[in-house]
Amino acid sequence: MSAGPVHRGLVDRGLAIETEGLGKRFRGRDAVADVALAVPVGSVFGFLGPNGSGKTTTIRMLLGLVNPTSGSAALLGSAMPDRAESVLPRVGALVEGPGFAGYLSGAANLARLDSADPVADPRTRRRRIGEALERVGLSAAAGKRVKAYSLGMKQRLGIANALLRPRDLLVLDEPTNGLDPQGTREVRTLVRELAGEGTTVFVSSHLLAEIEQMCTHAAVMRTGRLVAQGTLDELRGAAADDRLHLLTPDPAEAIATLAAVGLSATVSGPEVVAPLGGRPVEEVVPLLVTAGIRVRGVRIAEASLEDRFVALTGEGFDVEG
Repeated sequence: MSAGPVHRGLVDRGLAIETEGLGKRFRGRDAVADVALAVPVGSVFGFLGPNGSGKTTTIRMLLGLVNPTSGSAALLGSAMPDRAESVLPRVGALVEGPGFAGYLSGAANLARLDSADPVADPRTRRRRIGEALERVGLSAAAGKRVKAYSLGMKQRLGIANALLRPRDLLVLDEPTNGLDPQGTREVRTLVRELAGEGTTVFVSSHLLAEIEQMCTHAAVMRTGRLVAQGTLDELRGAAADDRLHLLTPDPAEAIATLAAVGLSATVSGPEVVAPLGGRPVEEVVPLLVTAGIRVRGVRIAEASLEDRFVALTGEGFDVEG
């Protein structure tokens, strides 16, 4: 796959990951199609989508684990997979869960993997393994066989493996899978620390709450296609309109009055709810009062990332970590 125009000036434009028209077909079906990612250097970038939306296939293409059917990709300014040998030592990754030898300890597994890395310095191996295990909270379990690890501990060990050497880019596929709430918070803190040190972190997840608390930017996949990306504020700004929630003993009259000014309202429990369509609430409430509608209470539900993602994908996201 040639570098193509998508890669020229990548570093100058401040992108750690860039793709153009990236696609993969399996058995005549598009698993991923026409993906154009732009991941800024230094960002914590959330890659969101329901299960089966193509997130992991996209990640595998980025890392050169799967050859794309179409399009091009670059990591840290280098075309993939053409320049994988030179760029991948600068990239740490955890994809589709960690795979370790169960009969070896956590530390021994890391030593085995590090020794297979042609650019890893064997003189610093012991120190680096100790630091990586400490960073993910596994120092006490370093000598325990991995077959006795919980799923969450294996996830931590996978992240430790990605941190054995300094990385410019870290790619994590569902890094909080199997973690308890405390472990999830620790991974979240670790990601922020890494970003603060200058590492770009690309996090795939179906947990909306995790993306909101961890990330500066996000992209949304649906059925193999990229349907939105940008900063979290930009995505929130593109969300559905804020909604007026009106408590009134005159719901039918309120709905008719709102309809007369172009707002479509419905009854939801004790409230009349209407998307404001960008209209200031300060203009809408006086119209209701002038029309004789008895207003007992008014609140505004601001548009959220969840609103945006549901609108884009046609289905909800898990919002609990």
